[in-house]
Amino acid sequence: MTELLFNKRLQVQVKNRETDERRSVIRISIELQQLSNPVHRKDLIVRLTDDTDLYFLYNLVISEEDFQSLKVQQGLLIDFTSFPQKFIDLLEQCISEQDRENPRFLLQLTSASSAFDHGPSNLNIVETNAFKHLTHLSLKLLPGSDTDIKKYLATCLSAVKEEKQQLEQKLRKTEEDLTRQLNYAQQTLSEKSRELDKLRSEWTSQTTSLSSRHMQDLTAERENALEIQARLQQQNEQLRQELESSHHRSTQQLQTKVTELETANRELTDKKYKSDSTIRDLKAKLASLEEECQRSKQQVLSLRRENSSLDTECHERERLVNQLQTRVAVVEQEIKDKDQLVMRTREVLEATQQQKNSVEGNAESKQIQIGKLEATVKSLSEELIKANGIIKKLQGDLKALVGKIKVKNTVTVSQEKILQETTEKLQREQRELQDAQQRLRQKEEEATRLKEQLEATVQKLDESREVLKTNENVITWLNKQLNENQLSRKQESLGMFETPAAGLRTGSVSHNMVITHH
Repeated sequence: MTELLFNKRLQVQVKNRETDERRSVIRISIELQQLSNPVHRKDLIVRLTDDTDLYFLYNLVISEEDFQSLKVQQGLLIDFTSFPQKFIDLLEQCISEQDRENPRFLLQLTSASSAFDHGPSNLNIVETNAFKHLTHLSLKLLPGSDTDIKKYLATCLSAVKEEKQQLEQKLRKTEEDLTRQLNYAQQTLSEKSRELDKLRSEWTSQTTSLSSRHMQDLTAERENALEIQARLQQQNEQLRQELESSHHRSTQQLQTKVTELETANRELTDKKYKSDSTIRDLKAKLASLEEECQRSKQQVLSLRRENSSLDTECHERERLVNQLQTRVAVVEQEIKDKDQLVMRTREVLEATQQQKNSVEGNAESKQIQIGKLEATVKSLSEELIKANGIIKKLQGDLKALVGKIKVKNTVTVSQEKILQETTEKLQREQRELQDAQQRLRQKEEEATRLKEQLEATVQKLDESREVLKTNENVITWLNKQLNENQLSRKQESLGMFETPAAGLRTGSVSHNMVITHH
């Protein structure tokens, strides 16, 4: 019984007595032979051959007794059972190092004779280090005799014949399998061709029906959009008319208020002129009262000695005259303040009129812009809804087509070309869908921007309304101030007319009237 342990080609440094050192590829075979007749024994057979030279043959048979002498000669530390595996490990080390420029482990085949066929040769396993070449194992192999070479060639021939028979059997089996697979592939190709034709016809019919349905839906949506646009235009026109009428009414009301304020201003001016004439009269009366007071003083000086009570009355009249002078100065200052208030009122009225005109112009332009923005936003919203519906339909059709194509994708080269064309068409449709989605996103961004502009416009309109409301409050406050000024002037004028008359009466009564008005 023979067991093959190792059979590989290795690079070996070959050197004999006459030739230089060279590298050669040699096949090394290691077999373990077990013999039980007549005695149970094990032999390790090492054989060196060259695939390019069939007459190159070296043999070595190592028995257990031979290994013991080899162990003693080369100082080996292993037994015969471990020797084959250790020998193979060293050969594997040589294989791993043979492609390097400076290998660590080398195989050397040396011969003392001039030719390898005429004498024994040594197979050395050498480890190279920086100090020396260390020989791990050296085996002495003998060249094969003619009988050994014939046996080796016969063995090789039988192995080649056996391998040839196996290859012929594999070839016949492979031809049968390929013939069967070819028939099956042709049958499958014909079936897939028929299915592909059927799918083409179905896809063409579905594409035609989808196109017609899409055109009908698009026509209906366009008509609906035109109707909605007309209705929105009508509503916008009606809203514009209502806003114009309300604005016209508010303008008329403001003009009426301005007219009333101008009338009140004229009345206040007339009252101012009347107050000026009254002040002049009072000044004349005051001058006459001063003259009368002088005469009274003279009379008091002449009559003081006669009656002390008359002296007291004279002092009271002098004090009354001083109070009247103070009252006249206060009235003059109040008249100046009223004049300044009338001038500020006129300026506020003029600024209010200018602001009202600018607010009216801004309101009209903002209202027109609001109408345009609302129409644009509504049309964009409708277009987005339609486009989303179309995209969903196209995505459903695309998923169905991709599923059918994936199921039928295991066909021959001609079918792959057809499917590739279909895939390119689907990719074009996908790119068109992506373009449509991008346009939709742009429309949504534009709609968002228009909504923001609309909100800003509405906010500005609210601010304009707040300004109008504030101006109305200012006008109301000015009217209230003018009314209060008119009432206070009427009361003051009545008080001024009553005071001089009371001054001509007795001193005690005049004194009481002045204290009351003060």
